[in-house]
Amino acid sequence: MAQATAWLRYSFFLSPSASHSLYLARWRYPLPSSLLLKRKAKPPISASSPSSTSNVASTDAAALTVFHLHNTLTKRKEPFRPTMEGKVGMYVCGITAYNLSHIGHARVSVVFDVLYRYLKHLKYEVIYVRNFTDVDDKIIARANELGEDPLTLCNRYCTEFQSDMAHLHCLTPTVEPRVSTHMSQIIHMIKQILANGFAYSIDGDVYFSVDKYPSYGQLSGRRLEDNQPGQRVAVDSRKKNPADFALWKASKAGEPFWESPWGPGRPGWHIECSAMSATYLGYSFDIHGGGMDLVFPHHENEIAQSCAACKESNVSYWVHNGFVDVGSEKMSKSLGNFVTIRQVIDVYHPLALRLFLIGTHYRSTISYFIAQLEIASDRLYYIYEA
Repeated sequence: MAQATAWLRYSFFLSPSASHSLYLARWRYPLPSSLLLKRKAKPPISASSPSSTSNVASTDAAALTVFHLHNTLTKRKEPFRPTMEGKVGMYVCGITAYNLSHIGHARVSVVFDVLYRYLKHLKYEVIYVRNFTDVDDKIIARANELGEDPLTLCNRYCTEFQSDMAHLHCLTPTVEPRVSTHMSQIIHMIKQILANGFAYSIDGDVYFSVDKYPSYGQLSGRRLEDNQPGQRVAVDSRKKNPADFALWKASKAGEPFWESPWGPGRPGWHIECSAMSATYLGYSFDIHGGGMDLVFPHHENEIAQSCAACKESNVSYWVHNGFVDVGSEKMSKSLGNFVTIRQVIDVYHPLALRLFLIGTHYRSTISYFIAQLEIASDRLYYIYEA
């Protein structure tokens, strides 16, 4: 227990930079006024104090070199063994940037920030890649609604997200690639998939043929006959199978587009992560993460198209965190039931939100209640008091 407490103190609460220590003083706790001044005046812990922290880290590292991850692909916990000794490649699916990010996004970021810190604590050399989706139907619709250029809109919300991550003390990933700057890699991968016979082109669109990939469904456990076409996108009668998904979409009037061998257009949603993970980590790497909602269809499709492009493609551990619920529904932008990170940290200390998000096992659902944030805020104060 003492070992676990030391780990939390070392890797979770300490500021990633001295500038964050100054930042802490700006935030108030939602507490009775009799305690408020006392708590605001309490000096924050900084990354440079106390000196014993480094001793805790070195002592614990030797004992914590073996740990387990739950692998969504195999449906069991497995001891972590990196592909290359001493090095770890980790890719986490980031946000689609068309609005302020909500606390469901914060949970993904915090969960994998803790894992990233832990791997670094164990002295692994980690390449952590987290993407921004800046080309997407939702982005185009939002930009049209606001009368704004889609990429300009995305740039603004990517910056806002990075600000939120700094407030939550999430370390910056090694690389933060964007779809719009990786079109050549995406087009190259689609060419590979076509050349290997796993896709087909119709009138400027390119579709992945799920019938050509017998292992489709291995991650989610879903069978093709269980899928209900038309739930997420309109059914295209030109498809050979209703479950076939778009790798490239022909351009429509008023939409951004890029030139390709199949005509002007833009990539489908799933291909971007396969192409960018391969660019920075290779076709085989250690950890691919994201929220549980990405298991199907996003990550299922990623596996299929990556393996179709390169038969040696392999991700050792698929890791997914649970939902954040509001009432009985998953928090999401599409449902309109989301609470933004900014709304929470305007009232509560950012680390109170971070503590709230790790107060539940990362694979379990969190129910969002103000009372829980109040409790997390109190606990954070007492941690600093100690």
